[in-house]
Amino acid sequence: MRLGVLDIGSNTVHLLLVDAHPGARPVAFASHKRPLSLVQYLDGDGNINDAGQTELIEFVLEAWEFAARHKAEDLLAFCTSAIREATNGAEVLARVKHETTVTLQELTGSEEASMTFFAVRRWYGWGAGPILDLDIGGGSFEMAYGTDELPEFATSVPLGASRLTRDWLHDDPPSAKSVKELRRYIRSTLKPVVRNFHELGRANLVAGTSKTFRSLARIAGAAPSGAGPYVKRELHAADLGLWAQRISAMKVEDRLYLPGVSDARARQLLAGALVAEAALELFEFPKMEICPWALREGLILRRLDQLVFDDAVDPAPHVGKRKKDKSKKKAVKEGDKKTDNDEPQHTFEEFPVPLNTVPVNNPAPAPIPAPAAGGLAS
Repeated sequence: MRLGVLDIGSNTVHLLLVDAHPGARPVAFASHKRPLSLVQYLDGDGNINDAGQTELIEFVLEAWEFAARHKAEDLLAFCTSAIREATNGAEVLARVKHETTVTLQELTGSEEASMTFFAVRRWYGWGAGPILDLDIGGGSFEMAYGTDELPEFATSVPLGASRLTRDWLHDDPPSAKSVKELRRYIRSTLKPVVRNFHELGRANLVAGTSKTFRSLARIAGAAPSGAGPYVKRELHAADLGLWAQRISAMKVEDRLYLPGVSDARARQLLAGALVAEAALELFEFPKMEICPWALREGLILRRLDQLVFDDAVDPAPHVGKRKKDKSKKKAVKEGDKKTDNDEPQHTFEEFPVPLNTVPVNNPAPAPIPAPAAGGLAS
């Protein structure tokens, strides 16, 4: 079946469609995204202003139409810290539902960390042993540790790259004083949280699961995205320290010449590097591995598990007998002009598929088991 996941993040809004079956890995079919930094639309009271809400609603309508015309059977729609921490977050969610009929599920920080960890565990398998997952978003920084499919401990702190850039790095390039103060703030925020993780044991694997980590790894010499998801990519603490120093002396426009850095990410790259550097230092790991799966894949996998349990989906074609779907088209490969500096943008005109008049199912997703958050699991 074709599943869709609509991710309203702090930096981008992204719809991903995948073809998924029990016993088979989800295969990306198509995606539609646009840069939208909701953090930049916050007013002095922490409310997302009307312009930001209008942008969001327009994209949700686009995403619903995109999912419908590509015959998605199921649509999960969720939002993270940008709306979760906005003063008028509840009102924004109500307005989106009223004007689009799409219900956005608001994930807590620990739920966000848990579902990302779930995807990482599925990617690496049981053989990886204990895993520590780190994810730098635009508004928050998620951390999770565990030996099972879901983490023993998962938490979130307000150290997102976009948030820190807005609050601390006002000049271009930033002053040495502002960088020093931001380093101090990041470490003071992380230290008490990291102590909780130390009591759980040491991970065999540290995984990084965000665009920020992918960009930093690419700058430090990792393979480009075009090399595919199975190429091992690592980010070393020594390289992070070196590049954090270099980036701090660069203007935003100069950062665009670095491999893997897009317009949307260039300004917040330094803040992300400082968080990554501090995390590896405080967790006492010399490197991390970049995982291609993250929150969206975790939610898709969990939804698929729920549908399997309910016996609502067919097995994969190679598992038993399954009637062939003659209407299934070859996976759409969008963005022929994709560059190493950014992911492709998509428009409806690229997909001459008639609009499906049957509404896309926007169900209530399965409850996410809550791990210990802000303290140790009992």
